[in-house]
Amino acid sequence: MEQSESHVEIAKRLIETFRSLAVNFPEHAQSNIDLLKKTLASPQKSQILISVLIGFALLFQVFLKFRQVRTHKRSRFLESPGFPLPEILDDFNWATQEPLQLRPFKPKYHLTMALESLNPSELILMDKTYKERMQYRRKILKEHRETVIAMFDESDPRIIAAVKELYRYIMSTYLPVRYPTMFRLHETAFETGKAYMLENLVLNELYPSEVTELTSPMRALEILYKTIDEDYLILLPEKSNDDDDISAANVKYRLVAYETCYPAGFNPREKLGKLLADIHGPVPGYQEKLEKSMDRHFANIEVGKYVKRANWSMSTNTELFAAFGGLHSSANETKVEDKIKEGTLDVDSTFLRCERQTLHRLPTSRAIVFGFHTYTYPIKQIKEEGSGQDLATAIDGLKEGSVPKIYGYKRGAVWGDAVKAYLRS
Repeated sequence: MEQSESHVEIAKRLIETFRSLAVNFPEHAQSNIDLLKKTLASPQKSQILISVLIGFALLFQVFLKFRQVRTHKRSRFLESPGFPLPEILDDFNWATQEPLQLRPFKPKYHLTMALESLNPSELILMDKTYKERMQYRRKILKEHRETVIAMFDESDPRIIAAVKELYRYIMSTYLPVRYPTMFRLHETAFETGKAYMLENLVLNELYPSEVTELTSPMRALEILYKTIDEDYLILLPEKSNDDDDISAANVKYRLVAYETCYPAGFNPREKLGKLLADIHGPVPGYQEKLEKSMDRHFANIEVGKYVKRANWSMSTNTELFAAFGGLHSSANETKVEDKIKEGTLDVDSTFLRCERQTLHRLPTSRAIVFGFHTYTYPIKQIKEEGSGQDLATAIDGLKEGSVPKIYGYKRGAVWGDAVKAYLRS
């Protein structure tokens, strides 16, 4: 009489079977499938197989977690409570990385939020323009410091807490983990105790990784401005005497701090301290079509949820820094710009200007951070790549969408015909 196998023996044989499957499956697919069917034929073996698989799954999860921790420990960093650890780009070469190519224009323009999910690891993008952009940002900082960096109230503990939280995450966690070939965290010892400094390997600079008594929040905003090619607006929910729940539908958000080098046709200093609706006041159709959904989305955005969107405009003879006009028009302007005649467009100074915008909530302070990375693409490039007709159609579509007045707001009356003529020539 044949003696039945013990559970241990069956489990060992099942493990060996799966090892064989893993190694040889592609080469002997059909025979391996038949072997698996035969193994599953016995109820006893099937039950043990399920237990083995569950055990394998748990061990595999532990292995992945262990490997992730070991990988992150290669690059020193400080954890930021509530924030996700970004994926490491071990061999990233910023000097050869091409800039992101955005083409967000569509046949008809509709004023919507058009949000997409964002991988938290991709919060900040780096490319080969980094060093050049950092030089430009410093030039603008020197010329327009009060315009590009500001806090609504430098003594407000809520604002200070938000700035500190954003600064620590970027300087202590995100940059040294995500881009170890560009940034390195160093442990140092001062008279006040242990501290950490972030080294910018590209610019050969060293900055504190956290905001302390020796680093004011305004100084922290300046360091962010000089370290990453990203503009950040920090907004806090209005506190209500009756309801402190920031998820309430009636909560409004106020701009309380920022660092921004590339304002798109507006002076950010004039927006400081204003509510979201007032900041977007000049945008045609905002109050009717976007205000309620924007406020509702800001109130409901959860910690850990990152989103992005993109917009576009045309820039003619305008710098990246455009705080004092040149990109948008408003009803308050008294100067009427001359229309650019067809055939007279200065092609070398005409660019498609796009913003990659990101949005997320800070876990502790509960502030909302609006991020902007501005890209410009020569109109020549758009035409040569074959996108000229699509852009020309989109320019016409500004007048045919949900808010026809957006055509005038984007100064389409000034450059529209000349740009379309060039793109279609």
